[in-house]
Parts: sequence; C-alpha cells; structure tokens
Amino acid sequence: MKTYKISDMIGGWFVGNFTPTAHNADFEVCYKFHEAGEQWDAHYHKLATEINVLLEGEMTINGQLIRGGDIFVIEPYEVSIPKFKTDCRLIVVKTISDPNDKYGVEV
Repeated sequence: MKTYKISDMIGGWFVGNFTPTAHNADFEVCYKFHEAGEQWDAHYHKLATEINVLLEGEMTINGQLIRGGDIFVIEPYEVSIPKFKTDCRLIVVKTISDPNDKYGVEV
C-alpha cells in the first residue's frame, strides 16, 4: 500500500501522470479550493475533457451560473473562463493526463 498527503500535492492535483501524485497515466483528479474573486486564467485543452463537480459555492463559467451540487463538463478546445462569486470547492476529473495539455487564452 502506498500513502500520500494532500498537502504534498501541487494545486490540489493528487492523481495524474506527473509528480507528486498517486501516479496514473489515464486520468487526473484534483480537489480545488478557490477564494471568492480569485483570478483564474482563461484556458483550454486540446486533448483532455474536464468533468467538474462544484461541491460548495457559486461561480460562473463561460457566463453560466454554477452552484454547489452542479456538475459541468468542459470538452477539448472549449475555452474555460471561470469567475468565483463565493469561496468554491470543486472536484475535477480530467481525461487524459497530460501535464502539457493546457493553453492560455487572452480574453
């Protein structure tokens, strides 16, 4: 059995094809906390699909209001423009796991 500490992980990503994580080449998983008003760069992925569940809080993404309990899916090439209206906690699953598959966008 292997054990890890979430505090040792970077940006909440605890499963993926990079270190430090509980290594897995097929997908990534993270537990994210974003403070209200936090700025997050607009970006997209060419390969990965992101499946997100907002556990707590309220945010908009691409102009759509998302509340705690909502699930939203970002497809490849879809630009993500999140705005955190309140403190937010999310679980994100990303398939595939490629640490180089993130592209910033000027908005």
